[in-house]
Amino acid sequence: MQILYYAIRIYELILIVRIFMSWIRPDPHHPVVQWIYKVTEPVLEPVRRLLPLQAMGFDFSPIIVFIALDILKRIFFRPVLF
Repeated sequence: MQILYYAIRIYELILIVRIFMSWIRPDPHHPVVQWIYKVTEPVLEPVRRLLPLQAMGFDFSPIIVFIALDILKRIFFRPVLF
């Protein structure tokens, strides 16, 4: 179970990097940038389709994904109370 927890935490960090990348516009041909897009886009794109708010100039999909990941962590990794 710890592996899944750390995988979620690492994915959250990758999402944060993706958000920062959207602010600085790095070279899209750089291998690290391409890898980050390949890892995050399969999760962000379906959320974007459900929330067509991008026309307003702000992409809410990372926020929704962070909320979903937090819910998963709370369901699977909540402390056991005795």
